[in-house]
Amino acid sequence: MSWYLESVYKRNKEAPYTFYIPSQEVIDILRIGDRVKLIFECETRADGYAGERMWVKITHRDMENFKGVLSNDPINISELKIGQEISFHADHICDTEYNDSKSSKWDYYFDTKIIVSNDVLERDEFNFMLKDDPKDAQDSGWSVLTGYEDDRFLSNSDNFQYISIGVILNIDDSVLSFIDDPPLCAYERNDHGVFYKIEDYDWESYLA
Repeated sequence: MSWYLESVYKRNKEAPYTFYIPSQEVIDILRIGDRVKLIFECETRADGYAGERMWVKITHRDMENFKGVLSNDPINISELKIGQEISFHADHICDTEYNDSKSSKWDYYFDTKIIVSNDVLERDEFNFMLKDDPKDAQDSGWSVLTGYEDDRFLSNSDNFQYISIGVILNIDDSVLSFIDDPPLCAYERNDHGVFYKIEDYDWESYLA
């Protein structure tokens, strides 16, 4: 079973608000003896296999190129053994043991929750957002819809999920311009694909 190292920069580009990578400031201070985490993938994956994240202790550095020894004993990749030498690049590093000042924004993306319809997740699209009073410290108050949901869909709580706000930011991060607006507020996407605030939203009917 052959293996390769996953490019975390590629993964971050595909999901910039839910896939954390260390900041360049942290990468720059890495030195021999530090441990970094890499994602090892198999060329041929078994069903349900999602790769292994394992620590590697740095033994050599040349600019953005590194060598190290594997600190974990792999579970699924028989060709890898603890203590084995690994050559890797900075864009393979998915985590370090350093505190990252830039990681606080990921804490917000992960920990802040929204209510989202399953239709949003299926279509990878949303066109309506409504902000009510948050129910707890993690709740943003936002509910997110595609606008295609009918009354029957909306009346079934099983059609909704409580997820991290980073998921919808991966779809469209233009909403960051108004994401901190206080409740009550509602936004809708216009024919040009731009969100605008609904000034005359019927809050009386909604709250009833």
